[in-house]
Amino acid sequence: MAGDRREVRVTYTDELLADGTVHRSYSDGRQEWRAKSGPVVSWRDNRGAAGTDEALGRRLVKRVRADGSTLYGRDGGYGRTLWSDGVLTVNQTSFGGRMGAVLGAVAGGALLTAVAMPPLTMSSEEEEELRRQAADSGSGGGGGEAGYSGWDGSDGSDDDFG
Repeated sequence: MAGDRREVRVTYTDELLADGTVHRSYSDGRQEWRAKSGPVVSWRDNRGAAGTDEALGRRLVKRVRADGSTLYGRDGGYGRTLWSDGVLTVNQTSFGGRMGAVLGAVAGGALLTAVAMPPLTMSSEEEEELRRQAADSGSGGGGGEAGYSGWDGSDGSDDDFG
């Protein structure tokens, strides 16, 4: 089934706003406004969509849209997140994101396909186990890869939940 999915690459840049929220601009024309509240990031976009992103342990992100649909994303490093719908988002704001784009171009896309597909679905028990493991390891639900302690990248993270 994974072979049936086609990857689409979308880049984005983040801008930290004075009120502590983030404005994200995607290469496909979407604009997104993001606000952190505890371990969850709420977002809304210029196309009327809204929802939340939550880090599930290390390297997995759960996106729940306002319409109730759910996507999962896997952090691939270098500011890249591959989503269960086949969209690869690449953070162009951070050094890691820019480096990921350069490496992807040099490697002829091999770097992009190196990101393992995230799960299509997870049970609530599986999600809760990932949350518990993250809490036990002291990673705060996402660790450096998906952390939000520094929206401007000062915490060393490449992105903020995809």
